[in-house]
Amino acid sequence: MNIIYRQEQPKDYLKTEALIEQSFRNEKMSDQQEHFLVQRIRSSNAFIPELSVVAVNQQDEIIGQILFSKIRIENKEQAIESLALAPVSVHPDYQKHGIGSMLVKKGLEKAKEAGYHSVIVLGHADYYPRFGFKPASLWGIEAPFDVPDEAFMALELEKDALKKVSGVVQYSEAFSE
Repeated sequence: MNIIYRQEQPKDYLKTEALIEQSFRNEKMSDQQEHFLVQRIRSSNAFIPELSVVAVNQQDEIIGQILFSKIRIENKEQAIESLALAPVSVHPDYQKHGIGSMLVKKGLEKAKEAGYHSVIVLGHADYYPRFGFKPASLWGIEAPFDVPDEAFMALELEKDALKKVSGVVQYSEAFSE
């Protein structure tokens, strides 16, 4: 399969949102509102255009996407900038072909190249550990809402990036609208 991975462009937005809606339509752990979340993130100061990546097939159709946005991990002493990985989507016809994994790998590479030190994800506990994600609680990092410990994960993009970090993740307003 010949797939191109590239930065999402404004002309892609409607196609990307349709893909996201379709990808999450039958997902049990979803509220099926992820495409609206992406719209809100793009309109916020948490949006990082170079960390919004799409997978495109030979017919120039968008078949996958991943988005990282700015967050903070805060406690009484400090506020550390980090990234949220949300969402990652693959068209149902293309799932189970490694496209999602490649999007995560490419996205994490781009995040590291851009100078970010860590990533937080709320996701499937049997999927994200293959990329190095571990329960965020290992670092004393908590979600701002009630979630299963094994589903709220963190990844250090640099060795010991979270060693002296703890606190509650503060998502942008885009996540709470």
